[in-house]
Amino acid sequence: MSDEFRLTIEALAKEYNQQAVRLREAYGKLSELTVTAESRDHMVSVTVGPRGQVQSIKLDPRVYRKLSPSQLARTIMEQIGAATAQVADRTKELMAPFVPEGLPLEDVFGEGASIESFLPQPVKLPSAEGDERG
Repeated sequence: MSDEFRLTIEALAKEYNQQAVRLREAYGKLSELTVTAESRDHMVSVTVGPRGQVQSIKLDPRVYRKLSPSQLARTIMEQIGAATAQVADRTKELMAPFVPEGLPLEDVFGEGASIESFLPQPVKLPSAEGDERG
């Protein structure tokens, strides 16, 4: 292998490995992502996780005196929607550098898809010793 070719391959491997590290860092941030949305009156707050799953719902005890059951249900659903939308926006923001422009994130990471399956593995270069140079 010529020195020029080896240097080119090493540069490409280095760039690939740096991109893999950035992607793993983004995935780490994504896996820890939580968002809490709170109603205007601060009576209802909902926290959702990285895939929009509800992690907690907190209700001020006064909410039972102020809202009817249907109003409470609607307020909870509104906060779930708001928090889920924020998670989706943050996910797109974190993953945007890794998705080709114009390709919707949902097309790459559809419902139920795992980002882990897309994470690249580091490139291991063969040792320079013992190989033939041409």
